[in-house]
This record gives sequence, structure tokens and C-alpha cells, in this order.
Amino acid sequence: MGRPSRVELQERNRAKVLTAARDEFAEHGFRDAKVDRIAGRAGLTRGAVYSNFPSKRALYFSVLAALAERAPGPPHPEPGHTAPEALGTFARAWVARLPLADTDEPHGPARLGMYLMPEILAEERIRRPFAQLMKLDALLLGLALEGLRPPGAPAGSLVRVAEAVLTTLHGAAQLAAAAPGFVEPFNVVSACAQLAGLDLNGWWPPPHVITQAWPTDEPWSPPPTVDAVHGGPARLTDDGVVAILGLHRLEAVEEAVRAAPPGATVTAVLVTGDPDELAPLARLAVADLCGCLRQAFPPSAWPRLQVVFDESGALAAAAGVPAVSDGTEVAVRIRANRITARADGRGACHATASAPDPPLPSAQTKEDVE
Repeated sequence: MGRPSRVELQERNRAKVLTAARDEFAEHGFRDAKVDRIAGRAGLTRGAVYSNFPSKRALYFSVLAALAERAPGPPHPEPGHTAPEALGTFARAWVARLPLADTDEPHGPARLGMYLMPEILAEERIRRPFAQLMKLDALLLGLALEGLRPPGAPAGSLVRVAEAVLTTLHGAAQLAAAAPGFVEPFNVVSACAQLAGLDLNGWWPPPHVITQAWPTDEPWSPPPTVDAVHGGPARLTDDGVVAILGLHRLEAVEEAVRAAPPGATVTAVLVTGDPDELAPLARLAVADLCGCLRQAFPPSAWPRLQVVFDESGALAAAAGVPAVSDGTEVAVRIRANRITARADGRGACHATASAPDPPLPSAQTKEDVE
């Protein structure tokens, strides 16, 4: 075999650092972990660690994200078929990950995440994206609940119910870390199942600021990527809406979901101006939610929303967005593997999703598209 390429060597070193950091955080906790010890565990220099992860917090977020994305589910999951059943199963999967016993090791694998919230609280630049990630999580859970709505039931958004569920579960997670032995998992699961019956405001308000979408005809050749919601290849060439969203604008994806025509595929492409720390935080938030969601809900109820991460910016560039930031909001309409409309700025998701489809070019028939 030939010598590994520079990219292959960097990937190997990155994997070594993540493994070493996971062990260091489990043994000493985030606060007392030392980058020098992580480097020693990995058999690398301190500089090699920092060349892959510019801060200890970036490394910590990356370790948690990797664990969440690779967490095995139960061998034979039994999803719920009603909202109370699904929320009970969702909550059961959530609390199963928590350090619930006061006999747990002070750190240990079960307590790896106990420093996550203090690190989020430490800086406004992390709190604001995290708040938007929670809105995205609530949307995903709310859409799954709406997918279990029985025939003839009143329509309306269940995102507010999902917010109440996530508030309960995140509170349980914090108490499990701060007050070991206090959280009673059965009570948490029962409470979440009962939240399915809450009568909260199910009306979804349209955005106040509407940006105009303009018709266009551009090629659409997105790079292959993974849909974090369904755990498989993203269907980026399906007819629908692709929203390029910075981590300060994630709530706008609901505007695309609510305004898109029936059957349209909606994809949220998450971008950030701080990929080192905020990108793994985004991956962690979505993986934590979707790992439980896939256990709790039948595939028929999984959200039609796709979520993909674009840390390199290649997908954004394919959509005609060469530079991104945490405030980015650009949406494009996809039809017959072409970009047929686009909008930029606040309200772009709603404008693009609600824009009428232009007619196909006269030389292109419906049979050609199919």
C-alpha cells in the first residue's frame, strides 16, 4: 500500500484526537481535562491537537456530537402509533441516556454531557444559535406529532406542544447532572406522554416581513450529502425548496414547511460563520433529537423536512451562495433539477416556498421530467 495522503493522515489524526478526548473528558470532566494529556493519549503533539480543533470547547462539542451521531438504538424499537404513546417512547429514549443514579462515577461516560449547558451559557455567540437549534428541534418533533394526527382531527401546529416536551426533558437532563438521584424517570416519561393532550396555540403566524422571490433558470448540481433526520442520503434533486440558513435564522425553516405545496421536499441546509465550535453543536442538537425521534415514531410520521450540514460551504455554493454567515437566509425553488426561483434575506423561505411554479420550458415535457 502507498503512503497515506495528507487528507487521509489528517482524518486519522482527527479520529485519534476525538478518541483520546472522549477518554480524557470521561475520566476528568471537561473543566479538569488537559489538552496536553489528550495529545499524549493520542500519541500526537499539542500543536497537532490544535490544528484539528482550535479550542478545548470545540473539541468537547465534537466529541459529544460524534457520540450522539453514532449512538446505537434499541435492536427492535417499538414506535408509538398515537401521540401519547410516541411521546412516552421519545421521553423513555431521552432519559435512558441520563446519569440518573447517585452512585454513578463523578464523571464517567454517562456524565460526559454535564458541562454542555454551562459552556452554552458562557457566551452570547453560543446561546443565540443554541436557541435557534432548539426551535429546529421543536419543529421536527412537532411535525412528527402532526404526522400521527388521526383522520378528521382538527388541523393546526403541534410545535408548541413539542416545545413543552423539550422543556421538560432538558430540565430533567440538567437536574440529573446537578442533583443525582433526584429525577424519577417513570414520572418524566408519564408527564411527557400527558403533554400530548395540551391545548396550546396551534395557529402558525405567517412572517411579517416578506421578501419577493424572483424567477430564474439556473442549473442545480448539489454535492451528495446526508439527511440528519432520516439518516440516509439527502434527496436534494426532488422538487421542492432548499433553504440555506445560518444558525441565527433556523426558525425560518418553519415558514418554508408551512408555505410549501403538498408533496414538496423541504431541505434546511445549516451553515455557520464559526464551523469549529457551532457546527458540532448543531450536529449534536439535531442528532440528540433525531436519535430519539426515530425510535419513538413510525417512519410514516417522520417529518418531511430534511436537515443537512454544510460545513464546507459546497452545497451553499451550488445554490449560488458563495459566502455564508450565521445570519444567512437564502431559499431556492427546485423543479425538474433546475433552480426556478430564489429569494434572499428575511422572509426568503416563505417567499420562495409560496411562489408559483413557472411553466416548464416548451421543449421539456412532463414525460421528459419523469
